[in-house]
Amino acid sequence: MSKENRYAARTPRLPSGVLDPQIQLEIEFRLRMYERLHEMRQFSVAVNKLFLAGLIRGSSHLSTGMEAIATGFGSAMRNDDYALATYRGHAHTIAKGVPLDEILAELIGRKSGILDGKGGSMHLTSVDRGLLGSFAIVGAHLTIACGSAWSAQMRGSDQVTVCFFGDGATNIGAFHEALNLAAVWKLPIIFVCENNLYMEYSPIDMFTAVKHPAADRAAAYGLERNVIDGNDVDVVFDFAEKAIARVRNGGGPVMVEALTYRHGGHSRADPGDYRPAEEISAWMLHDPIAIYHQRLLALGTNERDLVEIEQAVVERVLAASEIAINAEFPDSETAFTDLWSDGTSDWKKATIK
Repeated sequence: MSKENRYAARTPRLPSGVLDPQIQLEIEFRLRMYERLHEMRQFSVAVNKLFLAGLIRGSSHLSTGMEAIATGFGSAMRNDDYALATYRGHAHTIAKGVPLDEILAELIGRKSGILDGKGGSMHLTSVDRGLLGSFAIVGAHLTIACGSAWSAQMRGSDQVTVCFFGDGATNIGAFHEALNLAAVWKLPIIFVCENNLYMEYSPIDMFTAVKHPAADRAAAYGLERNVIDGNDVDVVFDFAEKAIARVRNGGGPVMVEALTYRHGGHSRADPGDYRPAEEISAWMLHDPIAIYHQRLLALGTNERDLVEIEQAVVERVLAASEIAINAEFPDSETAFTDLWSDGTSDWKKATIK
């Protein structure tokens, strides 16, 4: 089947991007979300430059085009709520309030990184801010998220866990185990499927029996079917705010499938040329920043004010990049710390003779 025919056969109908009059938000709040969208986008630009300059080793997985999901949920979460993400977790780390220079320093292996430069691009973690990890193994964190939700439930803390995962994880056993356990125990958790249509290089619908890989399976675990426009930050925030309130008040788990699209390939090593040109063009017109820019203008915001926000973000990210690049390298001794539960390398004494 040619790319063109495959596109005609499988491209979903794009969400409209039209403002829902039922979603009433203060313009100042919307401007903060607009700023956060740009922050995440410019961060990806910076990561790409650092990668091409050889400062980021290995690879990196950008979420360019998917920023509205992290922004919407991050804007609705409390500071002490928990978040777990995938290896594409830069935006979620920003959403939890981690300083940009500390994230960039982590990616390029500097001492000032949030994990002392040892976690890299795919393992961003900031426990003190509620980010319990970015996980490189597909689907592995769904059951771990159940653990953090269970902890909050047992402690009576009313904290909510939000677990972000890709569409490919819906065909992993841990997805079904996590949903089942969360439903049985009525855990305070929200499962957010970031459906960007591709599990690495393969279209998700070519390998999944249902149209919506997450939402269409919700009923099997007694959960509601929720599908939202993941590129409309107003829609995402509105859903997140209501879902978090329900979960926090003991309503049990929620699952949502947010439709989105990554602008590039699976990683920096992937050109993404397996995707039909028409599909890419159609989704580029539904870019989350472009949608929100036009909406803010329609709501009476001045174009000049939006441009000033964009320019300020660019300067902020550039400054963060310089700070990260000029930061110190870790001491060689730290290679033997944070390897065991007590943070030391004492485990070696018992295992190495």
